[in-house]
Amino acid sequence: MLTVDYAKLGVREGDRLLDLGCGFGRHAYQAARLGAEVVAFDAGAEEVRKVQDTLGAMMVAGELDTGAARVGAVQGDALRLPFADGAFDRVIASEVLEHIPEDETAMAELARVLRPGGSMAVTVPRCGPEFVNWALSDEYHNVPGGHVRIYRRSALVNRLQGTGLRAVGRHHAHGLHAPYWWLKCLVGTENDSNPAVSAYHRLLVWDIEKAPKVTRYADRVLNPLVGKSLVVYLVKPTGTSAASAPWAEAAAGDRAVSSGRTPSSEERARSQEAASIEEAASIEEAASIEEAASIEEAASIEEAVA
Repeated sequence: MLTVDYAKLGVREGDRLLDLGCGFGRHAYQAARLGAEVVAFDAGAEEVRKVQDTLGAMMVAGELDTGAARVGAVQGDALRLPFADGAFDRVIASEVLEHIPEDETAMAELARVLRPGGSMAVTVPRCGPEFVNWALSDEYHNVPGGHVRIYRRSALVNRLQGTGLRAVGRHHAHGLHAPYWWLKCLVGTENDSNPAVSAYHRLLVWDIEKAPKVTRYADRVLNPLVGKSLVVYLVKPTGTSAASAPWAEAAAGDRAVSSGRTPSSEERARSQEAASIEEAASIEEAASIEEAASIEEAASIEEAVA
């Protein structure tokens, strides 16, 4: 089950994609299936190990082309990403920024490694449902590595745009999941044996695995009202400032190497500008379309319902 809409993000075969805070890899797996070159990145060693194992199993099972797939998982610090400027065409940061005290530093790093003309999707808990969780339970957020803030949409967008990115669309996701977490906060976040919690969990698992029409319709109706996640789509403009010029040069150089020839400086400039315009237009157009009911099988049921 995905939070990010890959059509709105503009993911294409051959794209270099960073999944920051990958968790157990649900977004990374789908990007790999679409033919992207994926780096799944997380601070947790256990998460990285499981993603590596799952990617290997996908190759063995024939889900990924062992000859063409370029995927991997890396453990590291979101405040100091070990990647060059402009290294990625697409960046996903799903349900991670609310865990990072120095979130603006992490945002600047995300913007740095995104190439000019590239696109990014950032998801965080939506402020309304999140306020209810915090009001009902200190246990929900007051844990090591837990949520350290609640984002209002305007604050999130302003901080992201402060890094030089431009917001081009947004939507809400997982309307069925917000009431589940309200219930857990009410009875105790660790009280999974509660009959109501257990029954609701079975409903979510059924929805994830089978995607029946009744729950898919309910989710679409609830998303604008109480969707648990806010999803924001952004692009990195192709500016000519001193800060952005090195990123543009690096991205152009990478494409020249992959094409097997060395284009002229004018060709690089024209190619970069055309790609940027095309991708930005594609994302803005997609962002205006009603949210698709695209459901993918979750790699981990526990991660998906969280």
